[in-house]
Amino acid sequence: MEKNDFPLFDRRPKRKLAAILAADVVGFSKMMGENEDRTLVNLKACREITDGAIREHHGRVFGSAGDSVIAEFASPVDAVLAAVEFQINLRDRNSAVSPQDQMQFRVGLNLGDVIVEGENLFGDGVNVAARMEPLAKPGGICISGKFYDEVHRKLELIFENVGAHEVKNIANPVQTYHVVLDQGSDAAAFDKGPDVNKGNDQKSIPIKNEKPRIIILPFVNSNNNEDNEFLVDGIVEDIITEFSRLNSIEIISRHSAFGCKNKGLDNGQIMKQFNVNYIATGSIRSSGNRIRISVELTDPSLGNSIWNERYDRTMEDIFDVQDEIVRKIMVALVGKLELVSLERAKRKPTEDLTSYEYLLRGRDFHHKFSKEGVLSAIEMLDKSITADPDNAQAYAWRACSIGQGLGNGYLEGEMENPFEEIKAMIQKASELDENDFECNRLLCEINKFFEDFQQAEYYGNKACNINPNDPRILSAMGDLFVITNRAEEGVNLLIKAYELDPMGLGASNADKRIGDVMFGTYVKGDYDLESEVISENRLLNLLREILSSDLKFQEFKQGFDVMFTDSRHSSYFVEKLSDEELESLQQQNIELPSIFLPMNNEDINNNDIRNNDSSTHSVV
Repeated sequence: MEKNDFPLFDRRPKRKLAAILAADVVGFSKMMGENEDRTLVNLKACREITDGAIREHHGRVFGSAGDSVIAEFASPVDAVLAAVEFQINLRDRNSAVSPQDQMQFRVGLNLGDVIVEGENLFGDGVNVAARMEPLAKPGGICISGKFYDEVHRKLELIFENVGAHEVKNIANPVQTYHVVLDQGSDAAAFDKGPDVNKGNDQKSIPIKNEKPRIIILPFVNSNNNEDNEFLVDGIVEDIITEFSRLNSIEIISRHSAFGCKNKGLDNGQIMKQFNVNYIATGSIRSSGNRIRISVELTDPSLGNSIWNERYDRTMEDIFDVQDEIVRKIMVALVGKLELVSLERAKRKPTEDLTSYEYLLRGRDFHHKFSKEGVLSAIEMLDKSITADPDNAQAYAWRACSIGQGLGNGYLEGEMENPFEEIKAMIQKASELDENDFECNRLLCEINKFFEDFQQAEYYGNKACNINPNDPRILSAMGDLFVITNRAEEGVNLLIKAYELDPMGLGASNADKRIGDVMFGTYVKGDYDLESEVISENRLLNLLREILSSDLKFQEFKQGFDVMFTDSRHSSYFVEKLSDEELESLQQQNIELPSIFLPMNNEDINNNDIRNNDSSTHSVV
């Protein structure tokens, strides 16, 4: 019997089993009615998060209308991990933006038979997923019984049985479950994987905070060769950057971590100074093309080594080693949470090791914060670009170095049009890698400078989603919120930036963060100097250190202007500052109130308000 004897056989639709994800924005129509442009900008930012997680977990979006997303996965495990990841990342985004910009999605998941028509899928498998979606909580996930049967033994997710529901156009009630995302830390909702410490005589880590906070200290250069320092510091900086991309932890900035170099601080002192739970240390030795990296993770409160390992590799393997270090520490801290987001293909700067070496050298010069450093950084980054014209990070860092040079007056007569150079570098970097957080951070700053606050917020949110722990991004967004009348949100971000990068009194962006917090708090209308960040005593010590060094007071001026004109605190600083210090302030062109100004003899005779102890202070 021939196949053609059954003509209906050829016309049967193609079918397959698929895991279907259906998602929808809560209250989207209302948002569109209130502000269409703003809603569409926020939807685009959220879709980058949802669609990115779907792609990372091997899914495919096949339906999208307005605010809805429908995707297919070959594996239900991949589908639920994608949903959990983007719901957590959307939650983190919502915590960093204004209430008007927040969006919540409901997600429905189902496993079922579907009909394939070209790129589209149809049938009950899709329909049930769409019916699960409205049953989910805002920001939550609802799954069908079939889906539950496939995943609940394979993942350490927590499921809540919410019974059978009759759903539209489906003959029989559907058993439903909610994925629980709010059990303590987000780590509880993820597959924690195998116990990596089992049989290793190493203790598991008690998570003390909602998010573990870690500092990665500069690694020891075992070669004792200054020429090798850029390589050691560059590799550590890359590792810090990889950690900063993760939502499940907080990491102290590169600037503050490297500020501990050669300070002789023990782990207990570091733990107290930076309020961290864990400390990572290490060493690097290189010989020709060979490299040895030793890493150790400790809990200073217990004095325990949590994890340690040694890697003997070639330089060609350096990116894989960096990945492995991040993954091993992440597994030790919070299980497999977010490991799926560490796709090297998205962030590997270059395949060309010569270009990578020049990139590291350029960054090293950039961090010296001097004219010579800026010029040398630009030279090295030019060489990095020459070696690999597709190295997006080289363009982004060149833009950063030019910006540093502009801000400090280092490029006068050195570059014909540095601002156009910055724009060209960012444009090129964005074309090569639109997910480079440096590019998006710089686009935020540029648009803020030109007072296009909507675009600034768009790029700032994008940078935050890519790298939620970078204090420069947090500062940029905090400042943006303050100047656009969202001071409370802004101050929260500025304080977080300060907490992640508290090492001030250097030549970096960290210098002005206390001043930014002061100004933002004042704008918020709650300037009481009672927080740990901006206490009177802390500010007094900061002010004295600025005045006694060659630090640029202008970096702090905005914040101190506010403090000095606030009558509630004037007397405190008047009593504590010497006449010489007050005179130095006047030389900084700060507008001091009359209480700070030098007094004539009549003032002294009538009311010496500075200090009743005349033996301590002379009069200017």
